[in-house]
Amino acid sequence: MTIDGAAKVKIKLLNTGQGMAYVEAGAGEALVFVHGSLCDYRYWQPQLAALSDSHRTVAPSLSHHHPRLPSAANSAFSWRNHVALLGAFLGKLGAARIHLVGHSRGACIAYQVAAAHPRLLTSLTLVDPGGPIDAAEAEPLTAEVVALRARAAALIAEGRVDEGLMLFVDSVSQPGLWARSLPMFQAMARDNAATLAPQLADPLPAYLPETARAIACPTLLVDGSRSPAMYQRNADWLAQQLPAAQRATIAGASHGMTSTHAQAFNRTLRTFLGDVRAT
Repeated sequence: MTIDGAAKVKIKLLNTGQGMAYVEAGAGEALVFVHGSLCDYRYWQPQLAALSDSHRTVAPSLSHHHPRLPSAANSAFSWRNHVALLGAFLGKLGAARIHLVGHSRGACIAYQVAAAHPRLLTSLTLVDPGGPIDAAEAEPLTAEVVALRARAAALIAEGRVDEGLMLFVDSVSQPGLWARSLPMFQAMARDNAATLAPQLADPLPAYLPETARAIACPTLLVDGSRSPAMYQRNADWLAQQLPAAQRATIAGASHGMTSTHAQAFNRTLRTFLGDVRAT
């Protein structure tokens, strides 16, 4: 199995009796990317290719996501399990400096890893971070959104996979995005469609002020100027709470900015990493 014909998928065995599939390229300080819903290591192709000239770029697939390893049967699909396994994975990378980047649900996972393993990370980047915030202005998901996502999972269970994926993807980004998505993204989402139902049954934890204030490493909060309001609100709130936060917005981009606006996103991330190295 290859990614852009360059990096073969590897399996790293963890101390929990489970494994994690990942790809890597380049050399230097480790730059680890954590995917979000319906995705896997393939989501980060534009970053693996562009940033491996200066870093050891690493993209794991979270447990139960493609390629689903037999060891996934040993644990339930849950954000807690993803945090534990990703923490173990980072601990086994053998890297003195690790820069962790997460997108959407993966940003929440990365944030929880930073909170649980502060000594592992040199920096943290959260891109359109998913999950609820613990603040007066926080708004819970509307009944309409909850019903829509439940309908998406039901369609997938019925075998109407593309219909369900379209409903979900358009709801977390913008109407019509699924139809405009690249064939690679659609194929990846189909490969991970079975993870949607257990994900919806496993709500992400709230971002708490006391947890955020304890994350001392430099942190970049990124959203798109056209990202759904919930992600922009999360990025704004976290930027106010995290002690060493920077804020960036990718002009003209929505939730899939790492692909649709890859050059702008990569420039933003590279600049941040340069600032971290200079400190």
